[in-house]
Amino acid sequence: MIVERPGVEKRLLESLQAGRIPVLLGGCAMGRTSLLLRMQQTLGAPHAQYLDFGSVATTPERCFASVVGASHVRPPGEKPAVPASTARAAFDGMMAFFDRAAGPDGAPVTFLLDEILDIRTFENFPGLRHVLRDLIARLTASPAGFVLASRFTSRVHRLLRDAPSRFEVVHVPPMSTPEVQAFALRFDGGRSDGPASRADLVAALTGGRAGYAHLLLEGLAAMAPGGPATDPIAALAALFAPEGRLTARCRESYEFRLHRARGYGALKAILGILAEDEPQNLTEIAHHLQRTPGSTKDYLSWLEDVDVISMHGKRYSYNDPLVRLYVRLHARAVPPTDADIVREVRAYAQERLPQAVPATAVMASAERSSDGERASGIIEID
Repeated sequence: MIVERPGVEKRLLESLQAGRIPVLLGGCAMGRTSLLLRMQQTLGAPHAQYLDFGSVATTPERCFASVVGASHVRPPGEKPAVPASTARAAFDGMMAFFDRAAGPDGAPVTFLLDEILDIRTFENFPGLRHVLRDLIARLTASPAGFVLASRFTSRVHRLLRDAPSRFEVVHVPPMSTPEVQAFALRFDGGRSDGPASRADLVAALTGGRAGYAHLLLEGLAAMAPGGPATDPIAALAALFAPEGRLTARCRESYEFRLHRARGYGALKAILGILAEDEPQNLTEIAHHLQRTPGSTKDYLSWLEDVDVISMHGKRYSYNDPLVRLYVRLHARAVPPTDADIVREVRAYAQERLPQAVPATAVMASAERSSDGERASGIIEID
């Protein structure tokens, strides 16, 4: 489902109109892909093409073939593509395809390139050792328009450190309460007590992350009108059950980023330490990890590199609080019980919700049946 973000969309359009290349950065579930698809709608299909390099950056030859085969924009008078003979030729052919592509009126088109850093996989092929540097140079000189996107903020900042001024970094901000409310109207079904009436709580509980807000709003819409079951905190608890959709979404983010880093086992241990208590400084983390400060510093830098944690005032903490909640609940030897989920979600909600929320909204208790099973599949919090 595409989420409308008028403020961000306006900035991207202004950047394109000024001849710049906006680079859209945001963590998992922030809505980068949704924004790119929304831009394709705004610019119009004949003049814009969305491409997901997270899916097609395999070998340069197959990537080139996938891009040409999927694109609905074409260079004028294009002849049938000849398979590239080398990895370098495939990369150069793809860049030339971007340069020559045009709309029906002959004007250059805008390519919306998602997960652009995945092109780094081409570095393992002959002639492409410096492929990211070459990519930046080719995009800078291209007559086509581009919007790039990545979930890896730290890595993109390093890549663009010496890049030409044509590149403009745009960080995806959290959704505001009015934006969540506008999005929630799609789920309301005409109910006065529908998800839109809880937009402020949804924004606070999800940190304004569009993907999480979408799941929580769907959970609220599925609940019966009235009663404690329509409480966003109860919906959040249900989504964090072992089989819950938010559990799966946070697990995906957690595992994806760890697999893109070095030191998988040690990094998981550090995230477990920070899940128990944050923020912590280097000395505290090294003590809990039972490793030297030097080794621990390396591990922390690898987590920072994939944007799982950040340091403020020499103290480290999670960037995504819901991933931290996922680790507290599910990175353990046994699945959490309903009581575990309610306790952790309640503590999380008390930290996140605005002071204006009545105390009864967060002082929750689980309504458990006598046999310990959830009667309706929803953990009720009243």
